[in-house]
Amino acid sequence: MTRPVTLALTAGEPAGIGPELCLQLALEKRQPGIVVVACKRLLQVQAKQLGLEVTLEDWAPGAQAATEAGRLSVMTIDGLASTDAGRLDPANSAYVLETLRTAAQGCLDGIFDGMVTAPVHKGVINNAGIAFSGHTEFLQELCGVERVVMMLATDELRVALVTTHLPLKDVSAAITPERLAQVTRILDTDLRKFFGIDHPRILVAGLNPHAGEGGHLGREEIEVIEPTLDKLRQEGINLTGPLPADTLFTPHWLDNADAVLAMYHDQGLPVLKFQGFGRAVNITLGLPIVRTSVDHGTALDLAGTGKADAGSLQTAIRVGEQMARSAKRDSNE
Repeated sequence: MTRPVTLALTAGEPAGIGPELCLQLALEKRQPGIVVVACKRLLQVQAKQLGLEVTLEDWAPGAQAATEAGRLSVMTIDGLASTDAGRLDPANSAYVLETLRTAAQGCLDGIFDGMVTAPVHKGVINNAGIAFSGHTEFLQELCGVERVVMMLATDELRVALVTTHLPLKDVSAAITPERLAQVTRILDTDLRKFFGIDHPRILVAGLNPHAGEGGHLGREEIEVIEPTLDKLRQEGINLTGPLPADTLFTPHWLDNADAVLAMYHDQGLPVLKFQGFGRAVNITLGLPIVRTSVDHGTALDLAGTGKADAGSLQTAIRVGEQMARSAKRDSNE
């Protein structure tokens, strides 16, 4: 990529810590170029309340994003109803979704090289009468793709999920051969495209304790997981498993792997968040665009206090830039 990378950064829930995190970025010189997609007035109000000296500059497509300390480029979005930190307002919901729509469409149109998202509050958006299950599903629909994959990563570990936000009682039925195959192919493809890994090595967790113990603790491994992995291996995908989840996350296995594929949310993510909470990044695979996010929520109790930690956002930006550069190299080969 010969020109500088430019990432869109959505400020998330106006009452949360997202706007403050965006402002914190301007306190130091940075790369890549960041364009905050948000209401400029919101950022002005928060900067004043927090005593941050930040010059907010209007940005339009084609312009170079500010990278100097004390300056921040803003692509302003109208429609914000209130700017009170810590106080949710359903009237802001349409505005929040418009920031996401604008950033994602900018990526699809080639205006941005990727997007990074600060946290939103799903509950208040639904309270406004807008059906919204999260960033991932919203971007999946906007980009028109059949399947997306949630992956969280630190510098040392990547964990992708076959199922995400499901009640535990529904997980087994959701792990079908079709779903498992789709998710695994997306993981393999995007590790190559966005992370520059020529031959990804993927560890696959079993669903049951001890990966089913030969059928004595469940038959999902025998009837669904193992046959599907065998077929995928014939396609050239490097898979190890299914492995018992209680021993998979040990150096013996992880030292020779590029990613772990867990069957459900709380099988893989507690390990990753214990290992790197606050410096992890949430990545959506399967999209035609780069999308990364923080690994935490809106933290309404911290909003407006000046105590928010931008570590995860900085990681999301760094990984987003790396993914954008890798995707560009991949498309030029």
